[in-house]
Amino acid sequence: MRASLIQIGVDPGEPVEKRRTRAAALVREQAGADLVVLPELWTVGAFAYDAFASGAEPLDGPTASAMAAAARDAGVWLHAGSLVERAAEGLYNTSLVFSPAGELVRSYRKIHRFGFDRGEAVLMGAGDEIATAELPDATLGLATCYDLRFPELFRLLVDAGAQLLVIPAGWPARRREHWTLLARARAVENQAYVLACGTAGTHADVEQAGHSIVVDPWGEVLAEAGAGEQVLTVELDVAKVARTREEFPALRDRLLGLPAPRR
Repeated sequence: MRASLIQIGVDPGEPVEKRRTRAAALVREQAGADLVVLPELWTVGAFAYDAFASGAEPLDGPTASAMAAAARDAGVWLHAGSLVERAAEGLYNTSLVFSPAGELVRSYRKIHRFGFDRGEAVLMGAGDEIATAELPDATLGLATCYDLRFPELFRLLVDAGAQLLVIPAGWPARRREHWTLLARARAVENQAYVLACGTAGTHADVEQAGHSIVVDPWGEVLAEAGAGEQVLTVELDVAKVARTREEFPALRDRLLGLPAPRR
């Protein structure tokens, strides 16, 4: 399987319409890939809290329409990163997965919202469903940015059959070492590929980490971007997930339902 991660820059001086067109063109350039991934909230910026309400869209809005057309034109499975979803009950940080026919086959509302009682944590609702997407050759487990810090979510994704853990993000540069460390940890502990796609640039005075990364089931880094705009393209051996779990069957030794700690 060939996967391409598009580390697009988010510049507040660039109109959203122009960035949407540019992102769609970058997706089309990946024709020949099996899976293409975009970052979190690339239309507005993950830290541009003041723009969330004005930049919110329904799931059949302009970004979804542009990404559906780009996936169809390129003939790829497209994880279109996430957008600010406007739903009847409020706003959500929602990821979208499109088929090569341009059909929206899966959406995922981010469960863990970042902000510590401000920003995303208070402006958006929390998702409440584990999400996977079935591709012809692999099952994707969907998570978004801050979710990366919560290993129990990834265990549930593995239990649901995930082989590739796909994590769009808008991770800040000041915590870049955490980004790399956690991506490798999620790969090792779940014996799965991790495809973590971040943004470049600076928005809302927050410099983005970039450094999108692909990690194999043994924790080896297959490719890592720099800080600027870049496309990473990597060949993945999906069968390596099963081989790793068979050769080193740590997941088999999980102990669940342990008693509560004594006080």
